[in-house]
Amino acid sequence: MHSRDHSSNKLHPKLKPHSSKPHTSSKPHTSSKPSHSHSHSHSHSPTPKPHHSTTPKPHHSTSSKPHHTTLSKPHSSSKLHSKPHHSPKPHHTHAPQQPQPQYIVHTDAHFHYSKCTGKKRALCIGINYRGQPEELQGCVNDARNVHYFLRNHHGFRKANMLLLTDDSKDPKMLPTRRNIVEGMKWLVRGARPNDSLFLHFSGHGGQTPDKDGDEIDGLDEVIYPMDYKTAGYIVDDEIHDIVVKPLPEKCRLTGVFDSCHSGSILDLPYLYHSNGRVKGSMVTAKWRARKSTNADVISWSGCKDSQTSADTFEEGFPAGAMSYAFMLALSRNPNQSYAELLRSIRAILKEKYSQKPQLSSSHRIDTSLKFII
Repeated sequence: MHSRDHSSNKLHPKLKPHSSKPHTSSKPHTSSKPSHSHSHSHSHSPTPKPHHSTTPKPHHSTSSKPHHTTLSKPHSSSKLHSKPHHSPKPHHTHAPQQPQPQYIVHTDAHFHYSKCTGKKRALCIGINYRGQPEELQGCVNDARNVHYFLRNHHGFRKANMLLLTDDSKDPKMLPTRRNIVEGMKWLVRGARPNDSLFLHFSGHGGQTPDKDGDEIDGLDEVIYPMDYKTAGYIVDDEIHDIVVKPLPEKCRLTGVFDSCHSGSILDLPYLYHSNGRVKGSMVTAKWRARKSTNADVISWSGCKDSQTSADTFEEGFPAGAMSYAFMLALSRNPNQSYAELLRSIRAILKEKYSQKPQLSSSHRIDTSLKFII
């Protein structure tokens, strides 16, 4: 069992690589590639009625064995064979005990949902850390399957999508720190009201001491590029500044993070119970004053900040538990409210995992409204 946690001192035993090879990464249309610099650096419908649609087929691998078939057989009895996602360790001490969340009762009277009727653009990142001691198995599959899922079921065009995987033969399509940062900048560049942007990351995550006082638990969350050993990790503050802060009012950004300690990776102030109630915040008043946004930002993360997220095998094929559950839940029923989808994702993972997927947002939302992409 492998976790996607790189902040713990002990690594979970690694799962042997599956014999099937991921299919060759197809490069996005040239217009979708970001330019690289030398610096690092809704009107929503009412509560939806359940409606079960035909489950989509996953993108097939060019190897003798296809991609994991998480979307082709969504039967409720499908079993996940776990392998937590672990991660390289940032330099920090053990995390202090997290405070109990406080209920938030105020609302955002001037917040406007995105209709998601404008431009659709997506960045999908999958890193298996090939050849490294902390190698994972399902992350590249996750990125490809989410890429397929968005194209075939949510109206995203390949020319407006960027896929970064560490098996790519194109250096510009490798998930290095530089390429990820440039990809994030590309994702939000020129964003307008009612656009729908999608950011998916599957790989290692961790925590490091908070240096600017914006985290209640005293720890920043991080993600690890494939070259983290030389280029370093990417901190949640930087991710927020790149993909959240520049967004205009009524622009939607949906983030799906399949990594350890990812609960507040976008630094969004509102966290939700599965019953739809706001349950509090892991950011400080100082954060809210400095990082507030009028954009419609939603984050689905694989676990709480204090938890690890699993790298799993489904029907013999490697996948991340959160990526798998997110696609499976929406495939079974694409007309779910925010709260219903959160419950669906948690239900899929509950039998096999202790990780608890999280929903957070930039503004207090009505979780009885239909979730759209």
